[in-house]
Amino acid sequence: MDSARTEYSNGIPARSVPKSRQDSTKAPELQAVEGRNWLLHRHYSRKEFGICKILVQEELERTRGKHEYANYIQGLILRHEGKIQESLECFQICHSLNQRNVDNIKQVARSLFLLGLHNVALEAYLEAQQVSKTPDWDIFHNLGECWLRLGEHGKAKEALRQAVQLGRHERSYIALANMYKMEGEMQAAIDIYKAAVELFFLRASPDSAQLATSLGLLYLQEGKYQHALEKLGGALARDPQCAQALLAAGAMMQNHSDYDVALSKYKIAAQSWPESPALWNNVGMCFYGKKKFVASLSCLKRAHYLSPLDWDILFNLGLVHMATQQYASAFHFLSAAINLKPAHAGTFLLLAITLRHLEDPDNATEAFKQASFLAPLDVSVPLNFAVFLESQGDLEGASLQLVRFQDLAQVTPQISSELLQTSSQLSKSLNSRLLSDTSSKASATGTDANDKSHIEVEAQVRVRNHPIDSSPESEPRNNLADDEV
Repeated sequence: MDSARTEYSNGIPARSVPKSRQDSTKAPELQAVEGRNWLLHRHYSRKEFGICKILVQEELERTRGKHEYANYIQGLILRHEGKIQESLECFQICHSLNQRNVDNIKQVARSLFLLGLHNVALEAYLEAQQVSKTPDWDIFHNLGECWLRLGEHGKAKEALRQAVQLGRHERSYIALANMYKMEGEMQAAIDIYKAAVELFFLRASPDSAQLATSLGLLYLQEGKYQHALEKLGGALARDPQCAQALLAAGAMMQNHSDYDVALSKYKIAAQSWPESPALWNNVGMCFYGKKKFVASLSCLKRAHYLSPLDWDILFNLGLVHMATQQYASAFHFLSAAINLKPAHAGTFLLLAITLRHLEDPDNATEAFKQASFLAPLDVSVPLNFAVFLESQGDLEGASLQLVRFQDLAQVTPQISSELLQTSSQLSKSLNSRLLSDTSSKASATGTDANDKSHIEVEAQVRVRNHPIDSSPESEPRNNLADDEV
């Protein structure tokens, strides 16, 4: 009975086997180094960086700093926080732990690129290209960026072309199109954007609205307004809240004096882009076009606060102050605009008119001469100069400037009727004064001269159809978009 109840193992009763011998037969349980990688990846993908940092620290302490993925995640987080040098050190540790991992080399190169060490970054990307078993669009794209910074435009274009063929990513299309724009090959840039728009519209990609907007801006720059309107309309159909497309479409309406429609588009854009200097600049000039000068100055001063070194905004501030007869303030803003862009003739022209009202004829004369030098084919400059000289009693000089205006008017298409009317009245006044040989400066053209200055002011409105520094290469990018986990 007892033997029936007893179980045997290898001829020895199981109950008689020592416990220590039973435990010794089990293999020791060792925790894998990569056991919590999935958890790090999940928290990083959710952008839960606080929890991610705690887990990374635990893993590094457990492995004495030799955890490759924990160092990798820590490098990505540090770079996202703007600590580029610290991120570089983390990626270098990853590379020392696994020298055949292409991603480690790419991240080292990326940090070097962000530090401005383009030569060293180029070498790192070339090393990554050699280690990679298959062609990688990201490597070719960043090689193109490095070559571009080093001035090797030919090599940069070739690398970006290969990136486009391999990956067909938005960034590569934009970078290649910007290269063509830099070299003045606008048609080639348009072709690149057209290919990108067709591809990403078929994919229903969220980037397609931005690409269509960029293509519309290129068409605007080339004067192809119908094509521009079509692409901007397509961008808004894809994303009705696309601020850049709304701004560009509003600028087109504004240039055709349709201020109410333009303001309606700016109102929508302001909901997602309330801190855009170009947006407030355009809103201010819409109010200027509607003769609401107080509202115009308020919007322009907000734009100036957001971008104090933008010469377009300074120009418009000077222009509106002239319209409100605040010539001292106008002089202040126009002088600042000239310091930022000294080669713009229109600014010197407005400055000359302002100085005339400030009773500074000597400096006004110099400003008119500089405007004539910078824009010898601009018909408005000699006419304004002639009006000024006639008001100063220099009838001979005014006659010479009027003759110059008439010569330019014969070869200039689409001259404003107000300019032609002013020139006709000025011609009659000069002829009568030369015949009578009087020295009176009070003539019937005094009022017309003031009207002419206002006509010129309206013609010189600076409307922004794109945001300041809005070219795609200058837009801030989230570093996380470039990082692979």
